[in-house]
Amino acid sequence: MIPDFVYNPPDTPLAVLYEDAQILVLDKPSGLLSVPGKLEGRQDCLLTRLQAEYWGSQLVHRLDCDTSGVMIFARNKKAQGFLGQEFEKRRARKSYVARVYGEIEGESGHIDLPLCADWPNRPRQMVHPDLGRPAQTDWEVIGRAPGETRVRLFPKTGRSHQLRVHMLELGHPIMGDPIYASGPARAAPRLMLHAEWLALAHPESGAAIEFRAEPPF
Repeated sequence: MIPDFVYNPPDTPLAVLYEDAQILVLDKPSGLLSVPGKLEGRQDCLLTRLQAEYWGSQLVHRLDCDTSGVMIFARNKKAQGFLGQEFEKRRARKSYVARVYGEIEGESGHIDLPLCADWPNRPRQMVHPDLGRPAQTDWEVIGRAPGETRVRLFPKTGRSHQLRVHMLELGHPIMGDPIYASGPARAAPRLMLHAEWLALAHPESGAAIEFRAEPPF
């Protein structure tokens, strides 16, 4: 069973990592929606907070509500179109850090499992060999502790809940996941998933740029 979603966004100031005339890069806190939710009481989000201080800021990509880390926003429509293509054409490169339940065998690997919506159980996603869209994730171990493993994840595609479902299918759900984890794996105080690093081209100069935010866990 998926617990009822109670939205209680953190009351924290904007954490701006970088800004210029074309882009804004922020470190999103866990528990804050990227964009307004459809239901009443879910209008507070990173985008609306940002637009209150930086008029005209435009969305480029999203992070799940419970995921923290690097998000890039455009400051005009032209920059938004350019950055959108960086993601759509898979030129943008990303890495995440996660704490997963259990001790993973091996030091690295590749997951190639197609994903689609589990419609009767939305917002869950699921692996489906016929209806699923291609989804690939590379992973590497960066730390170990009793009963858990710290991994760095490199999504090659950008499917909804991709990292969460792929790690679940590997037998090691991300700790604190209210949707996919169960038992002691769910007991962590938050979803232990953080968007650590983003690299792409600058919309004005075309130069390679990259941004990093250290995991808060």
